[in-house]
Formats: sequence, structure tokens, C-alpha cells
Amino acid sequence: HNIGRQRQPPWPGLGPRRWVPPGVDLNTLPPLDLILLSHNHYDHLDDRTVRRLIAAHPDAHWVTPLGLAEFVRKRGGRRISELDWWQEADVAGARVTCTPAQHFSARGLFDRWRTLWASFVVRTGGRVIYFGGDSGYHPDFAAIGARYGPFDVALLPIGAYEPRWFMRAMHMDPDEAVQAFRDLNAARAPERRGVMVGMHWGTFKLTDEALDEPPVRGRAAWERSGAPPEDLWILPHGGTRWL
Repeated sequence: HNIGRQRQPPWPGLGPRRWVPPGVDLNTLPPLDLILLSHNHYDHLDDRTVRRLIAAHPDAHWVTPLGLAEFVRKRGGRRISELDWWQEADVAGARVTCTPAQHFSARGLFDRWRTLWASFVVRTGGRVIYFGGDSGYHPDFAAIGARYGPFDVALLPIGAYEPRWFMRAMHMDPDEAVQAFRDLNAARAPERRGVMVGMHWGTFKLTDEALDEPPVRGRAAWERSGAPPEDLWILPHGGTRWL
């Protein structure tokens, strides 16, 4: 997630700057088996970071939405699965499904919509994980939950949401993220509780809300939903939890 830069490209020295250091040093990562790319925006797909990951983890398998395999291949990636929504691939002992998201793609002025954006379902070792990528709230959360849920862990974006008249179509606010979690797990039996991880906040000042507002609103929305407080994880940068 753009570990390698202090400012967002495409123009050097311009764009939003990073407000916190990376949560993890690339050199301290364990061997990686699977790397998911959600879409091509610069705060999610960085040239330097991709090159460093490929050099350090040449056997990792990359899974991308349509149109992004070439980006990885040009930088030395060898094992790549490029998927459309609802397509699946068996990767590193896991079944990975590319699922819908409500967002868009662009890396310049004239390439909007040229590549796909996505979320992912990963099923491995008896666990089912949902990675939401970047997304506005949409009705396919319920469809994803009906097909693949309930989820042991759902990683959902909770930041970059103000002003709502402009950002609603592409980024959920914390209340919508909690509703998305409920949609994804609508079929869950009460005794099989899942965990929501709130992500996509506090690194770049992309929108109007304060950088530290999403966790506060996220916890309030979670409390209003009546879910157990211990099932919401909003980690500090670099934080780790064991499931």
C-alpha cells in the first residue's frame, strides 16, 4: 500500500504527503506467498514498492483485477493471476476470488476506467477472509456474503469520506462500513462471530475529515450496531493482532 513514497505521484514533489511513516519495514516482512492488488491509484499501487516486493519475494503470487497483470510483469513479477469479478484462482494453497467494489481507476488524465478495481475473498486453512479494497457502499456486499460468507475477518475501508456529496460513490464512511460488514455476514450464526478490521485511514490527507476521525466514528457506529466491541479491530499503524 504505497510503502515507498513520502508524496503521491504522478508529479514529483506534488500531491498529498504521507503523515505517518510506514507501519512495517519492507525488509522485515516474512516470506510472502500471496499479494493482492485492489486497483491502480497511486496510494495503492506504487512502482518502487512493487519492484522491491518482487526483488525480495520472487516466488510470491500476485492476484490483480483485469488490466493490471502487465504492470507487475513489466517489473519482474513471474507468477500473476489476472481476474475479472467473480473469477477464482487457486494460489499458494488458497482459493482467491475477485469480487466487486464500487470505485474507479486512473493513473493519469486520460486513462480513467482502463483497468478494473476489485475486492477479494481468500479461503484458506478453514478460514474465510474478505479484503474490501477501496469502495463506496454498494448492494453487492450482500451478494458477496451470500456466495462466500460468513467471514472470519473482513477488512473494510473507513476513511477518506468527506464531503459525502462527492466521496459517497467511491469511499464508504464508517457507518456504511459497519453496514457493509453486516451485509457480508448476514447469514452468520450467532455463535460464529467474525471480526471487522477498519483500514484505509490516517496515512494521506486525501479528503476533508480529520485524519484521526475515522476510528472515532468507526467505534461509535460499531457500538450502535450492538456488536461486541472486541470484534472491531482498528489497529494503530504497524499494529498486529492474532486471530
